[in-house]
Amino acid sequence: MRHHIDVLGLLHMVWGVFGVLTGLSLVILAAGTHAALAVGGSMGTGSRVAVWLMAIPGALLISAGLAWFATGRRLRRLELRARMWAIVLAIPNLLIIPFGTALGVYTFWVLLNNDARAAFGRPVRGPSA
Repeated sequence: MRHHIDVLGLLHMVWGVFGVLTGLSLVILAAGTHAALAVGGSMGTGSRVAVWLMAIPGALLISAGLAWFATGRRLRRLELRARMWAIVLAIPNLLIIPFGTALGVYTFWVLLNNDARAAFGRPVRGPSA
């Protein structure tokens, strides 16, 4: 099970890097759009909305990517809170088809069994009666 936890941590780190890079590209695109519109003198309400519609998701992707990366690092160190955060982050991941869904399902499969619970120092659940 330790191997699966390490792979899961690495996948979360890679997913986080992709999130940060995507967010940075959106923020850079928003800044470039803002600069081009400001130089052209056509900065209306619609233009401002378009810039914000790129900047806000970009900032959210950067912060989510950092959270995924940090969770991946902590998973590889077998920190107890990392298990909880990975499970929490797996829920919105399920909506990001296809790679986020695969990562979310793999996260649940790895972290919600007795071997992983024991690896993270959690009490093992017994068989149901």
